[in-house]
Amino acid sequence: MSSQPREVRTAKQAEQEDLFFGQSVILWARWSVIVAGIVLVLWTSTDVALLTRTMPFFLVLMGVNFFLHGRYVMGSPLNRLAVTAASAVDLILITAIVVFWPGTPGLHNQFFVLYFPVVFAFALVFARKIEAAYTAIACVAYAAACFLTGTVQVENDYKVLVMRLIVIAALGFLGNYYFRIQRERLARLSQSKSAA
Repeated sequence: MSSQPREVRTAKQAEQEDLFFGQSVILWARWSVIVAGIVLVLWTSTDVALLTRTMPFFLVLMGVNFFLHGRYVMGSPLNRLAVTAASAVDLILITAIVVFWPGTPGLHNQFFVLYFPVVFAFALVFARKIEAAYTAIACVAYAAACFLTGTVQVENDYKVLVMRLIVIAALGFLGNYYFRIQRERLARLSQSKSAA
């Protein structure tokens, strides 16, 4: 009887540690999205008007990440629900970029690559069911963005879309697979220490 509460506490402690240390992965993934997005904006902008229409997407993402990073550095990180909600906001903003980007919306928008680090970082932190749901939502959001903008029309467009969706799904799977390997390794390590 006394060993069972200890196992439950250890599992909860492992989940809390995954979330605490995993937040830094998500934060740095979001910073990489911000930096890559700003570089692409500056690289592709042809005039100041285009720059002022496109930069707010990344300013919002930067403001959210600055707040979250500040909380993490101050030692009061967010709980699981808040991290999930912030990651959902990432998907919403990236999908908005894919849909509303001037000149190249939908399938022709090069910013679809911003899904990659966000999905991968999320997969490194959360359990398989939550990660699978998040990855599926990212795939559905990107596919919907492509279809709603009317940019998927010929057979080659469908092939390109399917290949990109496979990459997004693979990043989610591989990130979570690595997460599970690490978690099992740490569990074996802690068991061997407690046995000794």
